[in-house]
Amino acid sequence: MVGWILKKILGSKNQRELRRLAPIVRRMNEFDEQFKSLSDEELRAKTAAWKAELSAIPDLEEQWKKLDEILPEAFAVVKNAARRLKERQHSFTVCDQPMVWDMVHFDVQLLGGIVLHRGRIAEMATGEGKTLVATLPLYLNALTGRGAHLVTVNDYLARRDAEWMGQLYDFLGLTVGCIQHDQEPDVRREQYAMDITYGTNSEFGFDYLRDNGMATTREQQVQRGYHYAIVDEVDSILIDEARTPLIISGPATISTHQYDKWKPLIEQLVRKQNMLCNRLASEAIEKFEQGDVETGGRLMFKVKLGQPRNKQLLRLMEDPDKRRAIDKAELSFFQDTRKEELFELKEELFFTIDEKSNEADLSEQGRVFLNPDDPNAFVLPDLISEFTEIDLDPDLPDDEKDKKKAERQQHCDAQAERIHNISQLLRAYCLFEKDVQYVIEDNKVVIVDEFTGRKMPGRRWSDGLHQAVEAKEGVQIDRETQTLATITIQNYFRLYQKLAGMTGTAETEAAEFHDIYKLDVNVIPTNRPVRRTDNNDRIYKTRREKYNAVIKEIRESHAKTQPVLVGTVSVESSELLSRMLKREKIPHNVLNAKFHMQEAEIVARAGQPGTVTMSTNMAVRGTDIKIGPVVIGLGGLMVIGTERHEARRIDRQLRGRCARQGDPGASRFYVSFEDDLMRNFGAADRMTRIMERFGLEEGQELEHRWLNKSVETAQKRVEQRNYLVRKRTLDFDDVMNMQREVVYTYRNEVIDSEEPRKLIYEVIDEAVPSKVKEYLDVDEPNYTGLAHWVNTTFPLGLTKEKAQFETRSVDENTQFLVEKIKNAYERKSTYEEPTAVKSLERYIILNAIDRLWQEHLYAMDALREGVYLRGYAQKDPLIEYKTEAYDMFVDLMANIKNEVLNNLFRSTSNLQAFENFLATLPQFLLREHAPTAPTAGGPSRVREPQPVGAMAGVAGDGDGAGEVSIDLPIRRSLPKVGRNEPCPCGSGKKYKNCCGRVA
Repeated sequence: MVGWILKKILGSKNQRELRRLAPIVRRMNEFDEQFKSLSDEELRAKTAAWKAELSAIPDLEEQWKKLDEILPEAFAVVKNAARRLKERQHSFTVCDQPMVWDMVHFDVQLLGGIVLHRGRIAEMATGEGKTLVATLPLYLNALTGRGAHLVTVNDYLARRDAEWMGQLYDFLGLTVGCIQHDQEPDVRREQYAMDITYGTNSEFGFDYLRDNGMATTREQQVQRGYHYAIVDEVDSILIDEARTPLIISGPATISTHQYDKWKPLIEQLVRKQNMLCNRLASEAIEKFEQGDVETGGRLMFKVKLGQPRNKQLLRLMEDPDKRRAIDKAELSFFQDTRKEELFELKEELFFTIDEKSNEADLSEQGRVFLNPDDPNAFVLPDLISEFTEIDLDPDLPDDEKDKKKAERQQHCDAQAERIHNISQLLRAYCLFEKDVQYVIEDNKVVIVDEFTGRKMPGRRWSDGLHQAVEAKEGVQIDRETQTLATITIQNYFRLYQKLAGMTGTAETEAAEFHDIYKLDVNVIPTNRPVRRTDNNDRIYKTRREKYNAVIKEIRESHAKTQPVLVGTVSVESSELLSRMLKREKIPHNVLNAKFHMQEAEIVARAGQPGTVTMSTNMAVRGTDIKIGPVVIGLGGLMVIGTERHEARRIDRQLRGRCARQGDPGASRFYVSFEDDLMRNFGAADRMTRIMERFGLEEGQELEHRWLNKSVETAQKRVEQRNYLVRKRTLDFDDVMNMQREVVYTYRNEVIDSEEPRKLIYEVIDEAVPSKVKEYLDVDEPNYTGLAHWVNTTFPLGLTKEKAQFETRSVDENTQFLVEKIKNAYERKSTYEEPTAVKSLERYIILNAIDRLWQEHLYAMDALREGVYLRGYAQKDPLIEYKTEAYDMFVDLMANIKNEVLNNLFRSTSNLQAFENFLATLPQFLLREHAPTAPTAGGPSRVREPQPVGAMAGVAGDGDGAGEVSIDLPIRRSLPKVGRNEPCPCGSGKKYKNCCGRVA
């Protein structure tokens, strides 16, 4: 109560902050009046003067202080330029459409600009001109010369806004770029070099991954830093799309899927489950008719477990008594004391479906149906126990043990692959619907974004799910993909030193913005009072009744020529309503994932008298529906929502399409108990009681503001669940992000280095001591093992006598080897092409980083998939993931260094140069005591190591110096003798029992 009184007197926190900004807005308007007397050149000169002044300040913090000082004056310059363009009726084209400039910044837009400059989120209602607001902070921050980015939700909006607002920037002397999907790297680099760059979040993110994870030279990199960014529709990009990371993938090296093989069996299994559920539903109806409500409820709960969208189940849920019986059965089975009964109930089905977690789980009956001959077909072998048994078997030789282990590993992999394929096919058949989650286009499965309704070509579900859906639909199954580079949306935007955002709906997610991005939300008041009427939701028992009511309201509005915008949540529902409207002979336009090319044209006509527009969530983003005087007299645009979305923000976006800039308008949502939101997250008991109390008949509706709150409660539950999913994704990716930063920083250091040889020598100085300690700094030093590693990695030709490791300490041996390796490399470099040596050295390091980083990403994906199982052992999966990920990263960095050493003498800029280098080396035979095949009657001869080649004269100096050398394989003078052939010496014995024993 006290808080409410204080808020009434002092205002909310948001109102107090906006009051503090009011004097700055007044100063801007004063400057604007002064600038009216300036010529165009004088106004433009201010831009050049500020740019010169800021370029002389090297420190970023000092630059920001200077920007704060000149903010009122700079914003006034932009406003004055906009006024001049309007007064001259400046004409231009945007996306090939002629336009005339007719905008000047309102005071509330100046307020929004200040909020954006300070690195916050400005919530501004639809139609308040967010596109124009962004010009103010973008102009100001672009003066630093470090680049300013504006991020939009699609390529069309990026191009439109860049060409549209570019008129203003161009007038003021700033350059504007725009990133589009199909641009070449050279063009992209030019766009990023501009003062201000527009583009989509995915294009910015993928360019970051290509620059840091795939480019091998500075010329191939296109971005130039992460100084300041404004994210348009910030809730859509930073929240809705944050659950899916950006991934650049390539085809996997091997593909072992069996989707084609298992598809017919899974189809039969799903068919059998459907028949079983229909039979159970019929039995339940009989029980209900006989008055056995408890048994009927139990049977229908079983149907709900096996087929949540069963038509008979949904029809029974309309009846309050039957609904209560089903809910009562569900609640009783989920009690701890009845866990075993619940398990037995599930085992009576072939599989169970959990729509909330998007999972399908086979029962024993289902497993037997799929593989009746093998009871262990779905059991993964315990490899640790099996490997232990093999190791403890005294009768098996070592090579046989290795062979058996490989066989068991292969069997385990095949078993795991089969289980995984069947699980994903079940999900594809039971949880993913055509024209809801995806569409078929050009014989390919194309994902539909659940929040925008737009198709996402090129995106694929991970973990084999996409291939399972392809198998289900009978289209071409593409090869599995392997991650080459990845980053989450959250971590990409956290790279920016200053981040801001704008949207019509951010307040409901203010806590998440603050927790993850450290962004506060300011709600900017509208320029004119809002005249929209938000009617109460109308709630029906069934979708059929709901859709009939929607058609009735559309018919009434259309009869008086009032324009109607109908919002749907899926392609399927938009096409169903379209068929119903055709039956009623009501002309209409359909805008969904199948017809996205006509989006701009359809939306532009949506405000004309008598127009009916059917849209998925696409048209609620970044588009303006303008209405004329005739429509204003009819009450403005009527917005009808056919279903409540999971997120309240999306509903608010849809409502916001009408009543822009003080126009009239109205909105209403229609809800049924069969909607996914109400089935999965609605307060079923409360709704059932309400239905009973009002005695709802066929076609009757419920309408009250209290019911709106019940629906919003369900939405809050989903929002909270989705937030936890995104937070968990970020917690895991934070581990990867730290590793990514280390690897990408090292990679960029290699690319930017003028002297990559220093980096090569750093690797030698770090990796060689580690290897020497591994072999020698132990209880029993392994001198032979060290010599073997040295000789297989570098052309030093060290023998035991030459190396004399026993005579030195660990540090002395390290110093000895490092010197020899560097000397050998210096000699090799003299034979390379001088112009190519640096590129070669960079390539050696980059190739090692890229190959092993990709393998590391694959291993991290596998770790992340499996680490959740540790929860069953009462361990926190996140802590386990962090621990193992750290160990894997330490191994990765060590492996990168070893890979560099391995490739140091195996890479060349020119084959002829490499052969010239080899010709200078003292070359030894591969084995020092390799016997030659004896001749009949002649003794077996043992060949001593013979130096050959150009430097044979210095190879056998015997000083232990370990001169640079290369080992050559032995060339036989006589044909090879098989082990079981007669020995050539004439003894009559087999070669393996005679001279072959010496070999």
